[in-house]
Amino acid sequence: MHKNKTITIGGESVKPGENKLLKIPIDRLPTGTLIDIPAYVFNAKKPGPTLLVQAGLHGDEINGIEIVRRMLAEKRFHISAGAIIAVPVLNIFGFIHFSRDVPDGKDVNRSFPGTKSGSMAGRIAYHYMTSILNQIDYGIDLHTGGSQRHNFPQVRYTEKDEESAKLAEIFNAPVSFSSKLIKGSFRNAAFLMKKPTIVYEAGESMRLDDYSILEGMHGILNIMSHFGMAQPIDPPYVQRSKTAHIDSRKWLRAPTAGMFIPKISNGSEVHKGQILGIVSDTYAKHTKTIKAPFDGLVFCINHQAVVNQGEALFHLGTKKS
Repeated sequence: MHKNKTITIGGESVKPGENKLLKIPIDRLPTGTLIDIPAYVFNAKKPGPTLLVQAGLHGDEINGIEIVRRMLAEKRFHISAGAIIAVPVLNIFGFIHFSRDVPDGKDVNRSFPGTKSGSMAGRIAYHYMTSILNQIDYGIDLHTGGSQRHNFPQVRYTEKDEESAKLAEIFNAPVSFSSKLIKGSFRNAAFLMKKPTIVYEAGESMRLDDYSILEGMHGILNIMSHFGMAQPIDPPYVQRSKTAHIDSRKWLRAPTAGMFIPKISNGSEVHKGQILGIVSDTYAKHTKTIKAPFDGLVFCINHQAVVNQGEALFHLGTKKS
């Protein structure tokens, strides 16, 4: 049973019935400009869970940032029960520099739980852990495919964590599967603190994808509705009822270097032996096909036009029966 609680971030408190924009001071640029993490807190009078919705852990993954921005603009976080902490951009440094990482080259999502006096990435992780993570009940971490890899909207949950699996089911993304925890990741840190968290992956870095954004908004609102924090929206952002649950997964790689031309759309169901794409040299003398090794669903396509041998091109999964 959840109780009303006051949320405190950066020394400032948000009582039940209050909404505030708070900031977590992190560091300064060489110019002396202060960099902080903005955190919107919506705290309803009626008791309920505290849900974290965060984006921009990697600064170039802008679909998640746009999901939070649109929900703020549409006032979707003005809830009737519980509390929401919405963080539009966690990695401010990376966002400013159109980069996945921070200026010292480190990945914030491999730096948790962080250290108070360590690297920039470690300090961001530390302050975020101590300011926010210990106050939440559930987390939704919004991500985007990197290196021109386009992820069909998908939710990943933690293996053997029934609560995160349940969250993924409620979110109801087009694709869902369990994935192993990665040392130093936010999801790993949340798991160790017993804070059920799911990761939503959709679209590709530095490119907005409206379908991915709408699916993300719809999934977040599904969770909010489930916990009695808000009413379902009518009409919904997307019309879809079923999630494809992925069992096993395999990356299909470039058989040679050359121009890569996909022959199917992301999210397509394919059959064994079907041609998914070709890789050809620029003189049209040597062409190799990429065929599906089994029946399955394509849920990621590399949009890099020129590839080297061995590069990952398609992520293919088998659906649970």
